[in-house]
Amino acid sequence: MNRLLLILLFTSPLLLRAQSGQIPVNISMFNEATAIPFTRLITTPIHPGIQLGTEFDYRHRTHSRFFQTVNVCYFYHNYLTQGIGINSEVGYEYRLTCGAAFTALLGAGYLHTFATAEEFTFSNGHYEQKPDRGNARLYPSFSIDAGYYLKRDNENGPKVFIRYQSWIEYPYSPGFIPVMGHINLHVGVKFFIQRKEKQ
Repeated sequence: MNRLLLILLFTSPLLLRAQSGQIPVNISMFNEATAIPFTRLITTPIHPGIQLGTEFDYRHRTHSRFFQTVNVCYFYHNYLTQGIGINSEVGYEYRLTCGAAFTALLGAGYLHTFATAEEFTFSNGHYEQKPDRGNARLYPSFSIDAGYYLKRDNENGPKVFIRYQSWIEYPYSPGFIPVMGHINLHVGVKFFIQRKEKQ
């Protein structure tokens, strides 16, 4: 819980910022897999997830920008775990005149996981179902994506993207497997909503 509070304190000032009355919204569906980062691209079976977030520019130029994100996510990995997380990333995007854009992001976050199968403990000569309060994890990440702005002459136009996210779950199983590698393949869209101005 202390880790979650630290991340919320770190990201909360970003929620107070807005640019030109427009708030960017990123939403993506993704496939999660346990794998060594950058060794696999498309994995099966599908373990679905969803991510929702926003972002704030620190520096914006004609073809590039430096920005920060704040995201919440959920994924379900059958027969293993499900998790809900919050993270923040710093990113750099380079945008071509044709509307294509390429981005790299470095992030850190908090993840709380729960088993997707029943767990039991052996006590007093028989097995008893173990209550699942979940596990607290940290998850650093590195992502790259390729996208396209549908209105290439509009800075606040919608963007579609494909993102490859690699991340590490820590601590995973202390004394046995200290870290677990994951990859997420996102397909998403960014769009802008109008911020209501105070009267």
